[in-house]
Amino acid sequence: MEKSIIFDLDGTLLYTLEDLQTAVNRALKAFNFKERTLEEVRNFVGNGVIILMERAIPDGRNNPDFADCLQAFYNNYSGNVNEKTRPYAGIPEMLNTLKSKGVRLAVNSNKYDAAVKDLCRIYFPQIEIAVGAREGIDIKPAPYGVNDILKYLKTDRSNAFFAGDSSVDIMTAKNSGLKSIGVTWGYRSKESLIEAGADYIIDKPEKIIEIVSG
Repeated sequence: MEKSIIFDLDGTLLYTLEDLQTAVNRALKAFNFKERTLEEVRNFVGNGVIILMERAIPDGRNNPDFADCLQAFYNNYSGNVNEKTRPYAGIPEMLNTLKSKGVRLAVNSNKYDAAVKDLCRIYFPQIEIAVGAREGIDIKPAPYGVNDILKYLKTDRSNAFFAGDSSVDIMTAKNSGLKSIGVTWGYRSKESLIEAGADYIIDKPEKIIEIVSG
């Protein structure tokens, strides 16, 4: 029976941290807020752009400049989405192998939808459908993005996997009824994936081929 795998994007397929930091700091600087280190931004990501900026801006959503600073982030990131971003080593080859084996490939990210689609178009032609954060629809770990993807792919949940680098991704898999694969090369620790209860934890992209094909 046909198998599918849905991937998180940032920290799983793509290294995006430096471009995110640049956009965050350009927005913060415009409002004379303290700029953030790469490690701070690493700890802020994973729950979507609004939460990223809520964590980065002093007083978060209570700050009277929050909405304008958030918009400044969007404006900066849209023109900066692909300066230092790159696929992790072995990712394109892994996707090509899975596709050659007839596995259906998709992305579900908490990054806003337009950026997700742009990045997948640039880097991952193997991906059939990419779904990001959309207005009025709860993001991961809610299952709505996964549900839309499975409906599009016409794939049974029992033959689908979700792969990601964070506890949010593992909870998304659980909430969606999918088997979860935690990857250790991203933005979160191996310990956090263990605590979240990942079905599989892997250190190299090629291990995904073994799990999905096995």
